[in-house]
Amino acid sequence: QVQLVESGGGLVQPGDSRRLSCTFSGRTFGSSIMGWSRQAPGKERDFVAAISRSTTSIAASVAGRFSISRDNAKNSVYLQMNSLKPEDTAVYYCAASTSLSTVSGRASDYGYWGQGTQVTVSS
Repeated sequence: QVQLVESGGGLVQPGDSRRLSCTFSGRTFGSSIMGWSRQAPGKERDFVAAISRSTTSIAASVAGRFSISRDNAKNSVYLQMNSLKPEDTAVYYCAASTSLSTVSGRASDYGYWGQGTQVTVSS
């Protein structure tokens, strides 16, 4: 069974940086595709980033500001968010797939989700 726990959310000011963390409980982290999505109030959940062993994918809306990384020794995946904007305000969710062979931006491809962590960008 896979469990995901996100951390690192909070209130930040425009222009600030923040790093979200997601800890994976289970035995297949190294081979799992990991991703981040976000959902703003009243909007659909949007893909943000995904990572495999060797490939990363970043949504166009955050490219150049956000990056994704993983530490297989710590069973963790990270979302580094720089130059945050008010429109980045959302609940950020970590996702995992133990069946994908490459990164995907489709939420339906991920079978495991964390509970989410709120990021609010406001002055």
